[in-house]
Amino acid sequence: MSEQLTLSAETRDRAGKGASRALRREGRVPAVIYGNKQEPTSISLNERELTKLLGTGHFMNSVVMVDAGQGAVRTLPKDVAFHPVTDRPLHVDFLRIGEHSSVTVAVPVVFTDEDASPGITKGGVLNIVRHELELVVDAADIPGEIQVSLKGLDVGDSIHISNVTLPAGAQPSIDDRDFTIATLVAPSALKSSEGDAEAPAEEA
Repeated sequence: MSEQLTLSAETRDRAGKGASRALRREGRVPAVIYGNKQEPTSISLNERELTKLLGTGHFMNSVVMVDAGQGAVRTLPKDVAFHPVTDRPLHVDFLRIGEHSSVTVAVPVVFTDEDASPGITKGGVLNIVRHELELVVDAADIPGEIQVSLKGLDVGDSIHISNVTLPAGAQPSIDDRDFTIATLVAPSALKSSEGDAEAPAEEA
């Protein structure tokens, strides 16, 4: 299950670009908590503390308990705006959720059993179509990753969402088609498809 994270925060009364710039000069990041049929709450976060959590790699698919001094609020990060040059976080949106709310999260896909794949042992290349799966899950049971076995996979085979065993209660957000997650291709086929893609750009 995905780890639960915590963030300390301060409420803020002033809004607008000027107030936000002043906060950033103080090493703080403006943010807002919204949803769950309650009024939005404007807060600010310690930039260093936020950057540390962003560096975990699973910030966007973890429950974050945000404490602004009036009791921790259970949230799910929905958006982080970054500076286009420095990559410093500029603003964060948090969705307020209940303990067992149904939430949509992007969960990383981890491929296993490469040694048990005849196609890979023969030199085939795994062409990953989706590095993440968007799932609808219980907020208390957000998976940290989805493991997909390559056992028995040969060149020309594909892995679709119907081939993946999801955790109990988890459902793909795309439910109208059996979409592809990865394919196993011959190295020459991969090079050929890359060459075809580059040719129109060169001609243009």
